[in-house]
Amino acid sequence: MARDLSEVHGQLGSLFPSPKTKLDWDRLRLNRDQVDFYRDQGYLAGVKVLDEAQVDALREQLTRLMDPAHPGHSLFYEFNLNESGNAETVLFHALGAWRVEPAFHDLLWNPRFLVPASQLLGGAVRFWHDQLFCKPARHGGVVAWHQDYSYWTRTEPMAHLTCWIALDDSTSENGCLHYVPGSHRWNLLPITGLTGDMDEVRRVLTDEQRAAFRPVPVELRRGECSFHHPLLLHGSYENRSDRARRATLINVFRDGVRSASDQELLEGVPPIPKGTQMGGRFFPLLFDHPEIV
Repeated sequence: MARDLSEVHGQLGSLFPSPKTKLDWDRLRLNRDQVDFYRDQGYLAGVKVLDEAQVDALREQLTRLMDPAHPGHSLFYEFNLNESGNAETVLFHALGAWRVEPAFHDLLWNPRFLVPASQLLGGAVRFWHDQLFCKPARHGGVVAWHQDYSYWTRTEPMAHLTCWIALDDSTSENGCLHYVPGSHRWNLLPITGLTGDMDEVRRVLTDEQRAAFRPVPVELRRGECSFHHPLLLHGSYENRSDRARRATLINVFRDGVRSASDQELLEGVPPIPKGTQMGGRFFPLLFDHPEIV
C-alpha cells in the first residue's frame, strides 16, 4: 500500500519553487486586463504555469497513475479507465492523483497557479479536488457540455474556480476545451451527462441561451492553463488526431466555503457536517496572502 500523500500539506520536493523576492511574486500576478476578461467572459486562457521539466515529470507520473495496478490505486476518489463506456471513444477520468504521486501532490502548491487563482477568487485559496482527463490518439471521447457547479452543489456558497492544465498541446484537432463565453451569467442548469451526446444540453437551454450558444475553442500549449468560472458552460469534442490530449485539473474554492451535505463529499472521505466550513486533511488551505488580491 502506497503512502497517502494527503497527510502532507505543503510540497514534498522542489519541483515548484517559490519566488524569493516581492518582485518575483509580482511577476506571477495577472494584469488588470486579464482579470477583467475573466469577469466578463467567465474564463481566462493561455496562462503559463508549468515549465518543460515540470510537464515531463507530471507526464511520467501520469503514465504510472493510469495503471490500475499502481500500489496507490485505492487512494483515488474515482477512477475510470474509460468513462464513456464505449471502446471506440475512450475517456480516462480520475480524481485524487494528489494523494498518489508526488508531482501531482506538489502541483497544488505551485505559486504560478496559486497567485492567479487567489486574484480570481478574491481571497485565500482552499483545495477542493483534482481531476485527470486523458484522450488517446485517434479514438478519444468527448466531455459533454456542463457547468462544474452542477456537480458541486454539496458545497456552498458558490465561490469556486477550475484551473485546466495542458500536459500536451491541446488543439481543435485533438479535442481541446471549448467554452461558451458569458454563460457564467446563466442560471444553474440541470445535469445532462458528462459523456456521450454533445447536443443533449440544448434541451435544457432557453431560447435566449440557445441564441447565445456560440462556443469558442481554447487551444493551449503544454504547460499553459485556462481558468474558468463554476457556471461557465464548457465541453470538449473527440480526439481523432494522431496525438494524445492529456490534462490535469485543480479545482479550488475561496476559503470559507461550507459543506452543504451530511454525506461524503468525496468517496472515502469522512463527511463534514452540513454548515461546517470546509477544511481538514483532504481540503487544505493552499494560499493565503491578502496582499496578492
